[in-house]
Amino acid sequence: MTANAVPAATANDLADPAYLAALAAAIKDWGRALGFADVRIADVDLSHREAGFQAWLDKGYHGEMDYMASHGLKRARPAELVPGTVRVVSVRMPYLPKATGPAEPDWRAREEARSADPGAAQVSIYARGRDYHKVLRARLQQLATRIEGRIGPFGYRVFTDSAPVMEVALAEKAGLGWRGKHTLLLHREAGSMFFLGEMLTDLPLPVDDPVTPHCGQCSACITACPTGAIVAPYELDARRCISYLTIELKGSIPSELRPLIGNRIYGCDDCQLYCPWNKFAQRASLPDFDVRHGLDSASLVGLFGWSEEEFLKNTEGSAIRRIGHERWLRNLAVGLGNAADAASHRGDAAIVAALRARLAHPSALVVEHVQWALARHGVS
Repeated sequence: MTANAVPAATANDLADPAYLAALAAAIKDWGRALGFADVRIADVDLSHREAGFQAWLDKGYHGEMDYMASHGLKRARPAELVPGTVRVVSVRMPYLPKATGPAEPDWRAREEARSADPGAAQVSIYARGRDYHKVLRARLQQLATRIEGRIGPFGYRVFTDSAPVMEVALAEKAGLGWRGKHTLLLHREAGSMFFLGEMLTDLPLPVDDPVTPHCGQCSACITACPTGAIVAPYELDARRCISYLTIELKGSIPSELRPLIGNRIYGCDDCQLYCPWNKFAQRASLPDFDVRHGLDSASLVGLFGWSEEEFLKNTEGSAIRRIGHERWLRNLAVGLGNAADAASHRGDAAIVAALRARLAHPSALVVEHVQWALARHGVS
């Protein structure tokens, strides 16, 4: 039986190893045709991860992300989330935007240069295109529909960073890569610039083998983290992570961490940027992750000038919209304040004017960060 000749399933077929092996092969083929770079299968036993996850919560490393704790160890027990689940179909999809032309420099060199530019607005690469939640969920649903069309109804639910699921642990178990010291998944031929998604299912498909880790003695990600959020190999204190501070944190950014954020206004890629394995990072195969609204070349002053209406329009269909205009301005104010670290930008007239224009903003959160930024430039 070939992967392209899987007939509709009978009850006996779903207990036949040969049929299930052919079905698994077909699912992988269909998934790759939908744009996933790899599709692999694992069982759902994550009991070996429970103690570590509970210890992470006990240390308070999740910060204000109450959803991380609200489900407790259910996050490590997929069968409790979706009763009847026995397997996870785990997928990865690259998101590094396609090259804009043959003269484009190495993406890591370009990102490093922008991080060092005090007037540039650094938006995490994954967020410059369409919201990945929508893209991956839609593709996973198409995959499920394709399976259902071939074998008939079956039990499943699809997720992409949208439910209490330990995505990295499941992907690691499925053999999509290994967990790096920055806690993200790494792949020898793709680095870490990819999204993960999964289908929890009641189909007893054959499972794939995990791969061996290849971080060795490297600690580049730990050294590169601007705020020291990677407190130990494989251990992240989210409360110090720039992605948490600029996206998850709803209130005031701690003043002692603001200078460390630099010009990063939505997320941070540094732990990936300096990871040696990302020299193999793959370009996105889908146009969904192409850069929108010039977010790979925007200035802090330019984005700070967006009205709420412009923000909503320009972030339609983007993951950025979730933080709202208020936190967008908060983050940009920090970036504008940090521009003062460069002698060439300290007291810059355009920056000071942009900040002063927001002093009358109705949000106390915005005004607080604007005042801090102005003080950094030595003005009020």
